[in-house]
Amino acid sequence: MEQVQRGFTLIEIMVVIVIIGILAALIVPKVMSRPDEARIVAAKQDIGSIMQALKLYKLDNHSYPTTEQGLQALVKKPSTPPIPGNWKTGGYLEQLPLDPWGKSYQYLNPGLHGEIDVFSYGADGAPGGEGSDVDIGSWGL
Repeated sequence: MEQVQRGFTLIEIMVVIVIIGILAALIVPKVMSRPDEARIVAAKQDIGSIMQALKLYKLDNHSYPTTEQGLQALVKKPSTPPIPGNWKTGGYLEQLPLDPWGKSYQYLNPGLHGEIDVFSYGADGAPGGEGSDVDIGSWGL
Protein backbone atom coordinates (compact mmCIF):
# COMPACT_ATOMS: atom_id res chain seq x y z
CA MET A 1 0.00 0.00 0.00
CA GLU A 2 1.06 3.46 -0.74
CA GLN A 3 1.17 6.08 1.93
CA VAL A 4 -0.42 9.33 0.97
CA GLN A 5 1.36 12.37 2.36
CA ARG A 6 -0.96 15.13 3.30
CA GLY A 7 0.00 18.66 4.21
CA PHE A 8 -1.28 22.16 4.26
CA THR A 9 -1.47 24.23 1.14
CA LEU A 10 0.08 27.66 0.94
CA ILE A 11 -3.38 29.22 0.98
CA GLU A 12 -4.35 27.44 4.20
CA ILE A 13 -1.14 28.56 5.90
CA MET A 14 -1.69 32.15 4.74
CA VAL A 15 -5.27 32.13 6.09
CA VAL A 16 -4.05 30.93 9.51
CA ILE A 17 -1.33 33.62 9.58
CA VAL A 18 -3.87 36.33 8.70
CA ILE A 19 -6.23 35.13 11.46
CA ILE A 20 -3.40 35.13 14.02
CA GLY A 21 -2.42 38.64 12.90
CA ILE A 22 -5.98 39.92 13.30
CA LEU A 23 -6.27 38.37 16.78
CA ALA A 24 -2.90 39.84 17.79
CA ALA A 25 -3.97 43.28 16.56
CA LEU A 26 -7.10 43.10 18.71
CA ILE A 27 -5.58 41.58 21.86
CA VAL A 28 -2.09 43.10 22.18
CA PRO A 29 -3.21 46.73 22.76
CA LYS A 30 -5.52 45.61 25.58
CA VAL A 31 -2.83 43.52 27.24
CA MET A 32 -0.16 46.22 26.86
CA SER A 33 -2.22 48.77 28.84
CA ARG A 34 -2.47 46.43 31.85
CA PRO A 35 1.00 47.20 33.30
CA ASP A 36 0.13 50.91 33.46
CA GLU A 37 -3.13 50.13 35.23
CA ALA A 38 -1.33 47.84 37.69
CA ARG A 39 1.23 50.56 38.47
CA ILE A 40 -1.53 53.08 39.14
CA VAL A 41 -3.29 50.66 41.51
CA ALA A 42 0.02 49.94 43.30
CA ALA A 43 0.69 53.68 43.68
CA LYS A 44 -2.78 54.24 45.15
CA GLN A 45 -2.22 51.42 47.65
CA ASP A 46 1.17 52.83 48.66
CA ILE A 47 -0.32 56.30 49.08
CA GLY A 48 -3.12 54.85 51.22
CA SER A 49 -0.56 53.17 53.49
CA ILE A 50 1.49 56.36 53.77
CA MET A 51 -1.66 58.34 54.60
CA GLN A 52 -2.50 55.88 57.40
CA ALA A 53 1.01 56.27 58.82
CA LEU A 54 0.67 60.07 58.63
CA LYS A 55 -2.62 59.90 60.54
CA LEU A 56 -0.93 57.87 63.28
CA TYR A 57 1.91 60.42 63.36
CA LYS A 58 -0.63 63.22 63.77
CA LEU A 59 -2.50 61.28 66.47
CA ASP A 60 0.73 60.93 68.48
CA ASN A 61 2.21 64.37 67.79
CA HIS A 62 -0.87 66.60 67.21
CA SER A 63 0.31 67.74 63.77
CA TYR A 64 1.57 66.33 60.51
CA PRO A 65 5.26 66.57 59.58
CA THR A 66 6.17 69.79 57.79
CA THR A 67 6.96 69.73 54.07
CA GLU A 68 10.62 70.22 55.00
CA GLN A 69 10.57 67.21 57.34
CA GLY A 70 8.82 65.27 54.60
CA LEU A 71 7.80 61.64 54.57
CA GLN A 72 11.18 60.72 56.06
CA ALA A 73 9.62 61.77 59.40
CA LEU A 74 7.65 58.51 59.28
CA VAL A 75 10.86 56.46 59.29
CA LYS A 76 13.30 58.57 61.30
CA LYS A 77 12.55 61.09 64.06
CA PRO A 78 12.83 64.60 62.61
CA SER A 79 15.72 66.71 63.83
CA THR A 80 14.32 69.98 62.44
CA PRO A 81 11.63 71.99 64.25
CA PRO A 82 8.98 71.28 65.22
CA ILE A 83 10.51 68.25 66.92
CA PRO A 84 7.74 65.72 67.61
CA GLY A 85 7.48 65.12 71.37
CA ASN A 86 5.71 61.80 71.17
CA TRP A 87 7.38 60.19 68.14
CA LYS A 88 6.83 56.43 68.13
CA THR A 89 10.01 54.42 68.73
CA GLY A 90 10.73 52.44 65.58
CA GLY A 91 8.85 54.88 63.40
CA TYR A 92 5.55 54.70 61.58
CA LEU A 93 6.90 52.92 58.49
CA GLU A 94 9.81 50.50 58.22
CA GLN A 95 10.99 52.26 55.09
CA LEU A 96 9.58 54.64 52.52
CA PRO A 97 8.41 52.87 49.39
CA LEU A 98 9.34 54.13 45.95
CA ASP A 99 6.51 54.66 43.51
CA PRO A 100 6.02 51.97 40.83
CA TRP A 101 8.20 54.02 38.45
CA GLY A 102 11.14 53.98 40.88
CA LYS A 103 10.81 57.56 42.14
CA SER A 104 10.10 58.96 45.61
CA TYR A 105 6.58 59.88 46.65
CA GLN A 106 6.02 63.61 47.10
CA TYR A 107 4.57 65.29 50.19
CA LEU A 108 3.09 68.74 50.81
CA ASN A 109 1.89 70.28 54.08
CA PRO A 110 -0.29 72.23 53.58
CA GLY A 111 -1.47 70.42 50.50
CA LEU A 112 -3.00 71.88 47.38
CA HIS A 113 -5.91 69.40 47.44
CA GLY A 114 -6.37 68.81 51.15
CA GLU A 115 -4.79 69.32 54.55
CA ILE A 116 -1.81 67.29 53.31
CA ASP A 117 -1.00 65.75 49.93
CA VAL A 118 0.95 62.57 49.21
CA PHE A 119 1.43 61.92 45.52
CA SER A 120 3.44 60.47 42.65
CA TYR A 121 4.13 62.31 39.42
CA GLY A 122 3.45 59.08 37.52
CA ALA A 123 5.34 57.58 34.61
CA ASP A 124 6.76 60.84 33.26
CA GLY A 125 8.06 62.03 36.65
CA ALA A 126 6.75 65.55 36.01
CA PRO A 127 3.74 67.48 37.34
CA GLY A 128 0.52 67.15 35.38
CA GLY A 129 0.28 64.86 32.39
CA GLU A 130 -2.31 62.86 30.53
CA GLY A 131 -3.36 59.23 30.33
CA SER A 132 -0.94 57.00 32.23
CA ASP A 133 1.29 60.03 32.94
CA VAL A 134 -1.27 61.71 35.20
CA ASP A 135 -0.34 62.49 38.81
CA ILE A 136 -1.70 60.02 41.36
CA GLY A 137 -2.39 61.41 44.81
CA SER A 138 -4.15 61.18 48.13
CA TRP A 139 -6.90 63.44 46.80
CA GLY A 140 -7.94 60.69 44.37
CA LEU A 141 -8.44 57.97 46.99
